[in-house]
Amino acid sequence: MRTSSTIRTGRTVKRTTRAAATLAVTALALSLTACGGDDDNGGGDSGDKGGGTKAPASSVTLPKLDGESLEVAAVWTGTEQKNFKQVLTEFEKRTGAKVTFVPAQDPIINFLGSKIAGGAPPDVAMLPQPGAIKQAVDKGWAKPLDAEATKELGENYSQGWQDIGKVGGKQYGVYYKAANKSLIWYNAQVFENAGAAEPKTWDELLDTAQMVYDSGVAPFSVGGADGWTLTDWFENVYLSQAGPEKYDQLAKHEIKWTDPSVKEALTTLAEIWGKKDFVAGGASGALQTEFPASVTQTFTGGDQPKAGMVYEGDFAQVNIGETKAKIGTDAKVFPFPAVGDTAPVVSGGDAAVILKDSKAAQALATWLASPDAAAIQAKLGGFLSPNKSIDSSVYPNEVQKKIADALIAAGDDFRFDMSDQAPQAFGGTPGKGEWKTLQDFLKNPKDVAGAQAKLEADAAAAYGG
Repeated sequence: MRTSSTIRTGRTVKRTTRAAATLAVTALALSLTACGGDDDNGGGDSGDKGGGTKAPASSVTLPKLDGESLEVAAVWTGTEQKNFKQVLTEFEKRTGAKVTFVPAQDPIINFLGSKIAGGAPPDVAMLPQPGAIKQAVDKGWAKPLDAEATKELGENYSQGWQDIGKVGGKQYGVYYKAANKSLIWYNAQVFENAGAAEPKTWDELLDTAQMVYDSGVAPFSVGGADGWTLTDWFENVYLSQAGPEKYDQLAKHEIKWTDPSVKEALTTLAEIWGKKDFVAGGASGALQTEFPASVTQTFTGGDQPKAGMVYEGDFAQVNIGETKAKIGTDAKVFPFPAVGDTAPVVSGGDAAVILKDSKAAQALATWLASPDAAAIQAKLGGFLSPNKSIDSSVYPNEVQKKIADALIAAGDDFRFDMSDQAPQAFGGTPGKGEWKTLQDFLKNPKDVAGAQAKLEADAAAAYGG
């Protein structure tokens, strides 16, 4: 996601230019507008259908691990967990090891702490934040990747994706799963009824929202019960409006949350969050709506769904798949509009980190860094890989394929989710820090100064001054 710069807490953050960000988002916009419909390629490992690098049926060498047992912990549930288990099953077939999935709770660092204190840590954990990787290293939990896993990672990942898994110059994380968090999904029938078109700027987004509202449907569905969705809203507005340099500074707490740039971004957000009936169910309804429901309620209800649009990453496809809506036809997507000079390109991801060093654990990290593993879950949908060696034709529909191609084409030119870079107490804990303050701001978007003051107080405490 870089020429990278190591920040005070040891995490690495991509530093890009506005020009690079513009190129990346232009590629994404062109890719998405090229998606005229849902192309059920079906996937498969045979045939290069264009756009991707062909991965052999077995491109990675793994040791025989008969009799070995491993535990892998992640917060994934539902379809996401089910699909990941298929990846683990293939690892079992190739090595003879037995792998058990351990459901974890958020924040996963707290969950792991209790497991470690009880003397039963999982062998590998999927950590969703660079800050969590840093914490795991600082606590002495995480183990560096061995030469084989590091080699596999280097062959298949851009330097930026490698760097965000490093702490103190050592490689600890394999970013198995990525997310493009600069997307807005919309109900095509609602847009057609409203006479609305895909917006490219924030002002156009507000005009589109008004047209949807005038047609009798609330413009936006917001999963405010999950505070992380609100941080993602903020980050896209802030990156586009304040620019990448300010974004990097705020991510490292080099500038305060009382900075005028934060005031401007919150004021901009309030143009949607504070507009009467622009959010389905109002603030109280949004704060009781978890992310999955925020997606499904946008694509159910026929001509009268609860909302016409829902902002979130490519992973929303998993939830759209739980409805009857067909991606690319009924459910369409456009890049998050430009608020300032350029549209934002924000990404996130989940990294495999070894907690119990062993031949089997290192082999699993090697496996997860391979195109073979990524291709299995890519075929199943609702998944985006930063692995540049997989054939993008394995993605199950044309929309997902184009999003994946754009991510790989962007190379190191992106910004990683800001809250995921922060100490977990500030950027990754339900009911605390940024999550809680933005939930309070959704409830009262007129109190910009109060939100800034609370954000700064919590950030100062979490960053240590």
